[in-house]
Amino acid sequence: MNAGRSAHVDTFARDSLPAQESWPTIEFTIDDVRYPRDLNAATALIDAAVAEHGPDRVCLRTPDGRSWSYGEVLAGANRIAHVLEQDLGLVPGNRVVLRGPNSPWMAMCWFGVLKAGGIAVSTMHVLRAAELAPVLEATEAQLALCDERFVDDLAAAAPGILPADRIVSFSAADGPGGEAAGDLGRLMADKPATHTDVETAADDVALFAPTSGTTGKPKITVHFHRDILVNADTFARHVLKPVPDDLFTGSPPLAFTFGLGGLLVFPIRFGASSLLVERATPVELAELVDEFGVTVLFTAPTAYRAIVRAEKAELLRGVRRAVSAGEHLPESVWHEIRDATGLRLIDGIGSTELLHIFISAADDDIRPGSTGRPVPGYRATILDDDGHELPPGELGRLGVIGPTGCRYLHGDRQGNYVSQGWNVTGDTFRRDEDGYFWYEARSDSMIVSSGYNIGAPEVEEALAGHRDVVESAVIGKPDVDRGSIVVAFVVLREGVAGDDAKRRELQDFVKQTIAPYKYPREIHFAESLPRNPSGKLQHFKLRERLGG
Repeated sequence: MNAGRSAHVDTFARDSLPAQESWPTIEFTIDDVRYPRDLNAATALIDAAVAEHGPDRVCLRTPDGRSWSYGEVLAGANRIAHVLEQDLGLVPGNRVVLRGPNSPWMAMCWFGVLKAGGIAVSTMHVLRAAELAPVLEATEAQLALCDERFVDDLAAAAPGILPADRIVSFSAADGPGGEAAGDLGRLMADKPATHTDVETAADDVALFAPTSGTTGKPKITVHFHRDILVNADTFARHVLKPVPDDLFTGSPPLAFTFGLGGLLVFPIRFGASSLLVERATPVELAELVDEFGVTVLFTAPTAYRAIVRAEKAELLRGVRRAVSAGEHLPESVWHEIRDATGLRLIDGIGSTELLHIFISAADDDIRPGSTGRPVPGYRATILDDDGHELPPGELGRLGVIGPTGCRYLHGDRQGNYVSQGWNVTGDTFRRDEDGYFWYEARSDSMIVSSGYNIGAPEVEEALAGHRDVVESAVIGKPDVDRGSIVVAFVVLREGVAGDDAKRRELQDFVKQTIAPYKYPREIHFAESLPRNPSGKLQHFKLRERLGG
């Protein structure tokens, strides 16, 4: 960290970083991630794109047919930066909460905050007051820009932190021009379309990103301006390989770093465009892909599978690059999608702590069932419980080092993620002789039953092969005789009865697919599985249902 240079007048973020000796090792091993000392990520993205591709190129689109050019997005972001500085009194280093579903206005607000030297604190619009309050308190937020439809919960979470006059609403229904409906739009009306961006340091904090909370209370990760560009210049540049004619879309929200990268940072870094979708079922998403000619798609394995199972695979025929992340991609699902669509899904693992994907593979480098190899700029290994590196073939904890790394605000639980310089993700993997990484389970999802190690994802993959199973989640349940037993929660396709006969059928199916000792001794049928707002399965809620 460049301790001698910062544009932040408000030093809260830097003062609240964890002790530097607790940071992971940070490496810049490829030229693509070596940035100048002074760097504003918004300037490097939207201003640079306008300079290279011109202001008239389409940048952002919405399902109702509206579009924003690069020039219009830049002008909107610049006007928002002026509002923050002139009307709301923002000084560099202040924290600004952003709240709303995916929309061009959320994107412009994000750019505007960075241009003014603020720190963006993006939150999901579906979170309620009780969930928002810990984030506001931890980040000591001073301002908020909020979609007018979702102000109430934010205001309810904010007493004593954010007074009402510090929450400024915007209307996602507003277009790139014309009369504005939201308060923010009205404040922008007389502001200039140009702005002198704050010359932040590359390691000034730009983003506070709450973790997605698969295990309850979220932690707040801290990311610098340079970090925002890193994932575009590693995973996107070297694995995804976007081109300016690409149109991106997907299901992840901009409030989470997977969506921020895949639907905003990546397309703009490479002069492409993005279709921002507030909400869509998998089939509705596929229909939008077909209607708008989407070429790059980001969504979860269950969504791809749902599209195929609904016999809508033809809607994906125009997709050039299909990224699967957020949960494990079973080999059987990879082949099912390939057989139905011709797409070779690009699998990957990333984390909020490292901002985006750090292990992946595309095209001829794909080995179905494997997550892939470290993305250029990153390295990875398998660690035992004492932090020693393990040889190929051994199961252990995944450790990663690269140009991004875990920094929790206030050092909260830093030691749970960082060990001897490695970012330790909480996943159990093995590495083969060729350097490919193979996912086994979340470290807390490895089930030990009668002395056998059983990976929950392996059982989930076996169940996924049955024609009647839409999705499943597998957990361990304490058992006096075996230590633990395998328990499955299963969602069946519409019209199929979840009865004892179906339960026995699924158990026999698993026994015939994988080693019989791995079969689920209990199967519970459910209409849906609990997921957090980013779509990740919440296994801990299933454990709560079982009382353990």
